[in-house]
Amino acid sequence: MSLQDELTAVQRCIDELARTVGRLERSLAHLRAAEAGPHPPGAACATDPVDGVITITEAPYDATLWTDSDDEGLGVRGRHAP
Repeated sequence: MSLQDELTAVQRCIDELARTVGRLERSLAHLRAAEAGPHPPGAACATDPVDGVITITEAPYDATLWTDSDDEGLGVRGRHAP
């Protein structure tokens, strides 16, 4: 098999993979829509927090959390390296 034939075969496989993934995405979207059912007006849906998801604020961290921490490879703050 020549290099060009192999490249053509790989491209066909990639195209088939892309089509299959597209079909799976559409199928999953239909399943999710069917499970969710109709929502009454004003009902929250996609914006509800998911269980186990932690929201990280933009506020700076409390510096006291790091008082006894080690700087990677540098040792504890305020002490000399060995």
